Amino acid sequence: MRGPCHKAEGDRVVERNFNLIKHRRRARELLESEEGIEKRKKRMTVEAVFGNIKQNKGFRRFNLRGIEKVTTEMGLIAIAHNLQRFSKARFA
Repeated sequence: MRGPCHKAEGDRVVERNFNLIKHRRRARELLESEEGIEKRKKRMTVEAVFGNIKQNKGFRRFNLRGIEKVTTEMGLIAIAHNLQRFSKARFA
């Protein structure tokens, strides 16, 4: 007996997209290759920096508009982050 949530008549058909399966397999091969592992290691350090800027420094959105102004603002944030890291490393 089917419950009241099933209103469709008959059985449903589940189809597999073999092209998608092929692309997923290829992506997994690339991720598990030596080059893919090296790229993933670099990603972790970059994501940690952005996470630190967002969480610890409270920077969630840009105050200015326009690509040049946003680039300048992000540059200032990166300088502040690097100076903080430099000072901790120097006096530690």
